[in-house]
Amino acid sequence: MCRHAAWLGAPRSVASLVSEPEHGLLRQSYAPRMQRHGLINADGFGIGWYDAARAEPVRYRRSIPMWADANLPALAEVARSSCLLAAVRSASVGMPIEESATAPFTDGAWLLSHNGRVARGPVRELADGAGAESTCDAAWVAAAVFVRRRAGLTLGDALSEVVVNAGTKDPAGRLNLLASDGSSLAATTWGDTLFLNLDDGVLVASEPLDDRPGWQAVPDRSLVLASFDGVRVQPL
Repeated sequence: MCRHAAWLGAPRSVASLVSEPEHGLLRQSYAPRMQRHGLINADGFGIGWYDAARAEPVRYRRSIPMWADANLPALAEVARSSCLLAAVRSASVGMPIEESATAPFTDGAWLLSHNGRVARGPVRELADGAGAESTCDAAWVAAAVFVRRRAGLTLGDALSEVVVNAGTKDPAGRLNLLASDGSSLAATTWGDTLFLNLDDGVLVASEPLDDRPGWQAVPDRSLVLASFDGVRVQPL
């Protein structure tokens, strides 16, 4: 299993997801509070953010535990954006532990993280011949979403179609996805937890990053769509 989080709102640092909150992703890498599968997330991490100087997001990924990267604290303090996405990884049995298997996955302006596991056969079929960054299941999930996005589906519709199809073919699958395009976020719940906090922007996370009021649990098998204009949650 994995943990992920994203922010959409006024520019913030990557540290606002990782190290500043008491239970940010750094702490969730070694002491998650609500993780149902696995105990720690030490098989790599990744962060992605958007900068006006680039058409595509900036991405930083490592295959080591988040706490072992001496370069991350300074980077996380200075990297700022109105749209951030970060993840820590607990690799499924048999999946490779390497940077290419670590979220966020990218295609053009899109970032995507997968919290869970799913049989690779169904999602490889859904990818319709497209390549994936890695042989891991999450990379194939991302490839399947990106194929639909390039075909013209909205980010939310692309996530929904992949999750429902893959989840139907693999009833034991867990398909919590989190994606962004720089101006919006989309997320699914399918077998694991997800929370929203809307105090001064849109904060989405596998589990609350702190104990302040305002965190709302998202029901299982839901789609979350967030933009600068608002948020809506609907059934998958």
